[in-house]
Amino acid sequence: MADTAGRLIVIVLFEGADLLDVTGPPEVFSLALRETDAAAGYEVVLAAETLDPVRTGAGVRVLPDRTFADVAAGAIDTLIVPGAVELDAEHRARPLVDPALVEWVKVLAARTHRITSVCVGAHLLAAAGLLDGKRATTHWSTAAQLAADHPEVEVDADPIFIREDNVWTGAGISACLDLSLALIADDLGEAVALRVARQLVMYLKRPSGQSQFSVPLEQVSTTRRIEDLRHHILRRVAEPLTVSDLAAYAHVSDRHLTRLFKTELGTTPHAYIESVRVEKARHELESSDATLERVAAVCGFGTVDTLVRAFRRRLSTTPTEYRRRFRVPQAP
Repeated sequence: MADTAGRLIVIVLFEGADLLDVTGPPEVFSLALRETDAAAGYEVVLAAETLDPVRTGAGVRVLPDRTFADVAAGAIDTLIVPGAVELDAEHRARPLVDPALVEWVKVLAARTHRITSVCVGAHLLAAAGLLDGKRATTHWSTAAQLAADHPEVEVDADPIFIREDNVWTGAGISACLDLSLALIADDLGEAVALRVARQLVMYLKRPSGQSQFSVPLEQVSTTRRIEDLRHHILRRVAEPLTVSDLAAYAHVSDRHLTRLFKTELGTTPHAYIESVRVEKARHELESSDATLERVAAVCGFGTVDTLVRAFRRRLSTTPTEYRRRFRVPQAP
């Protein structure tokens, strides 16, 4: 975990940029400051070519904090490059790649410790030569174009984000939240990132696997009792958990507990527990080199066979194949 004192995060602002790509990360990093009593040390600025208002793709005008020239004069910890799209004659979305902006991205990247893109911002990084020889992701709708325009880049549209050395690329627009949480976890640890995720009502921070590999942990419950049970399961996921155990914890009968889960979450207690364990196992497989035996134990599956059956049932793959595809390389 790195020292975060005085970390300058620069978000590249330009005409047509996706609004959430620009405004989402500051919200996430501000929550990290709140959760750590400002010890995170983040300073987030919006930088543009001039200090004139910039109209985003949503039509909302945003004021830059500094110019590119200003921020290029010093060291940058993290550079965040949003994306922008336009519709062609067939109403297909095509990424905007302004040559002047690409040149500024090159200049800023040379001053930056950690370079990131969100959504089709990966096309700007690729045009700047920053993805050469690297695996990268982007929005699924432009992945084929990125691969065709830049054959030197290994494009993988499946993960929510990919980390290659000091370059991070994110997928869809909302992935800016997942990417920001991953950067916070890299700086401050998983516990802080999870606290921020709860403040964002993201319940659990998604690992880098794409949405088709997600398990249904995002259901919103309306009662304090079910929400307390969800957190109880998460805290004790490695332990044996039965319907009777949960019913006793909630001070209800087994039958009433099953009715509560069906009504509030649309599933059974057993299925929900399994989904939590699969989610935790996904994270372990993505972020560690732990053996399958260890993963099965810490996630409450008990045996590797049980772990494998759960993965086949919920994700239509095996833990070994999942790790091969979605393992996030760690910084040296």
